[in-house]
Amino acid sequence: MELHLEDTLAAATLGATRSREWTHRMMGLLEAAAGQLHDLGHPAQGTLLEAASLLRLQIRPPLAGDARDGRGRLLEWQRRKVRDYIEGHITGPIPVADLCALLQWSNAHFSRSFKRTFGETPHSFVMRRRVELAARYMLATDAPLSDIALRCGFVDQAHLCKIYRRTVGQTPAAWRRVHRLQHELNAKPSPERLAGPWRNSASVPRYGELSRHP
Repeated sequence: MELHLEDTLAAATLGATRSREWTHRMMGLLEAAAGQLHDLGHPAQGTLLEAASLLRLQIRPPLAGDARDGRGRLLEWQRRKVRDYIEGHITGPIPVADLCALLQWSNAHFSRSFKRTFGETPHSFVMRRRVELAARYMLATDAPLSDIALRCGFVDQAHLCKIYRRTVGQTPAAWRRVHRLQHELNAKPSPERLAGPWRNSASVPRYGELSRHP
């Protein structure tokens, strides 16, 4: 009787191990398929990632404070999903609650994992991206600062000036005067590029290139 019980337990353990291995493999295939989609907004991507998440829950229910990668950071597909959402909604309000909803995490859990992943809070990240976008508009267009502020998700021109000066060390107008001439000497972006997604423009400066001085 005891031998029969041991055989049964061993068979059950082997079956559970194989089931977990199969589930892990299926999760990997689903996430890989989602990553191969060139159109990040394609509905199939969200479906594939959701399927992978459901499989993950079958083998490891979420724990409070579990950041999924063992180091407290977001996984690659989670980082991509959050970044794409931010950049796709940069011109309007982006409440942290909306970002949390993307992964169905609590505010505290998401904010902690976000900071460990990107090195700053969600709010600081969004403000920095808006400053980058404002810099691109200032160099590539003649639009007044009041229009640029609204295009980049700031409340108004005063809000843009406050955040820009705190981030870059200069007011938007002063920074524009210093860098506009140098930018115009370089290849000016075509109208088609200006009409495309701002994050895909390679000719405009990144945040780290926004110097405080000429």
